Amino acid sequence: MTKRIAVLALAAGLGLGASPALAGPLDSGPLADFMNIFRTQAIPRETVAWSGKEKPGTIVVSTSQRRLYYVLGGGAAIRYGVGVGRQGFSWSGVKTVTMRKEWPAWRPPAQMLARRPDLPRYMAGGQDNPLGARALYLGSSLYRIHGSNEPETMGAAVSSGCIRMTNKDVVDLYDRVKVGTKVVVRD
Repeated sequence: MTKRIAVLALAAGLGLGASPALAGPLDSGPLADFMNIFRTQAIPRETVAWSGKEKPGTIVVSTSQRRLYYVLGGGAAIRYGVGVGRQGFSWSGVKTVTMRKEWPAWRPPAQMLARRPDLPRYMAGGQDNPLGARALYLGSSLYRIHGSNEPETMGAAVSSGCIRMTNKDVVDLYDRVKVGTKVVVRD
């Protein structure tokens, strides 16, 4: 929290502060993207050897390893640390990226609202939004690969089925992925 206060103080000193009723430039957009560079990296992203048969450009999520792989081809993949579905909410299968959003708004699905009626019905995109800096929507499912404002949850089973990444990592993946990308989720 002290990091956020320091950033807001810096923004106010630069004349970038926003009124409480309006979203500020640090909540979404290019300045927020820049500020994400300085966020803590929970599990370092790295290029690793890949022996799978998936085509380059495929995303493979291993829920047991709590890692997401973006297949580069030539025997390599980029490995990211992720948060996955907690017990009772994990899943596996093949999906396709059907939509991509920068600083997406969030509307909790009815199933989540039934479990957690205290949640807001709508939250505008921004730093405090649970979907983070980017979201990749997976077919007609309720699942997404998205950013998170909780980097400490990477490597854990904590979500309601979505694949969470640090904002820094999801921006990197988002820039590589197109609509139509195949996503394989397995144990």
